Amino acid sequence: MKNILVTGGAGFIGSNFIRYVFDKAGFKGRVVNLDKLTYAGNPENLADIQRKFKGRYAFVKGDICDFKTVAGVMKKYKISEIVHFAAESHVDRSIFGPKDFIETNIHGTFSLLEAARTIWGIGNREPGVGNRGSGKFRFHHVSTDEVYGSLGKTGKFKETTPYDPHSPYSASKASSDHLVRAYSDTYGLPITISNCSNNYGPYHFPEKLIPLAILNALEGKPLPVYGDGLQVRDWLYVEDHCAAIWKILKKGRAGETYNIGGNCEMKNINVVKGICAALERAVPARHNKALGGKKYSDLITYVKDRAGHDRRYAIDFSKLKKELGWQPSVRFAGGLAKTVDWYLANPGWVKNVKSGAYRSWLRKNYTR
Repeated sequence: MKNILVTGGAGFIGSNFIRYVFDKAGFKGRVVNLDKLTYAGNPENLADIQRKFKGRYAFVKGDICDFKTVAGVMKKYKISEIVHFAAESHVDRSIFGPKDFIETNIHGTFSLLEAARTIWGIGNREPGVGNRGSGKFRFHHVSTDEVYGSLGKTGKFKETTPYDPHSPYSASKASSDHLVRAYSDTYGLPITISNCSNNYGPYHFPEKLIPLAILNALEGKPLPVYGDGLQVRDWLYVEDHCAAIWKILKKGRAGETYNIGGNCEMKNINVVKGICAALERAVPARHNKALGGKKYSDLITYVKDRAGHDRRYAIDFSKLKKELGWQPSVRFAGGLAKTVDWYLANPGWVKNVKSGAYRSWLRKNYTR
């Protein structure tokens, strides 16, 4: 029976992954969720999982930068697989406060790698040997397509695309990717890496484009769009991402990198317009008093472009499709409708995550 350590499991993608593992993947072992509970981490995301899978789901409040904490968790729970989500991930925040990104994304990943090779006994082997192919252990590192930089009007990112990060966030993730590969090549640590495109779906903290636009529109607030709004991103429904990670964890070749994409290139302005259309179907503007007679699209507001803003991302996931048989199953329109419906159905969750007092209480007092 495998015991999986998920770092950052109280966040958006991490909590969806844990949910997928228990509800969709048929996993019979234990999942340990290690999360520091920074502003975007929320144990409410998994409250039902904790009740339903008591004894097989454990939450530990802790910092991945603390080697003793990580090693202690790995030893106590006999961890044999790590799925590393924990990261500072917002580009804007990295521009105005890069220190946290360097600490968490680089130093935190280093701490995890050191703990893994120490607890798994891989640290003193001949370089390049170890037990990468044994299947006994696995360290999966979740990264981003932003490490590749920006594309022109054509082409897609491949696993062999040279790195060219343009923000403190993407630079810190690129650094962590290189560390993970170095531990594979130097110590034989059994690793896999995935670089994915933009995720969306339930439990997304309202600072990223889609959840922010949904909630702002419902409240009659401006919908900010950077620059001309023609930046292109490849969108991936979060459950599809979780399914891909599970495939890689179970069947991916040790030492390999796999790109995960949604095959869904969208201009930012069209994403925002799509959100307005989805909200109009779910909550017609004429019934929303917060709009004061406006249409949702009237709230679109162009703002000064972000510094170092990449123009286009697109992912070639043919390696993942060919080797492991994965491809996205949720089309953007359907995934966006499900996402809008989720936020409408969970006003209590929204209220809590937007409450500064509630977030402060969680960080100080949540110890389960």
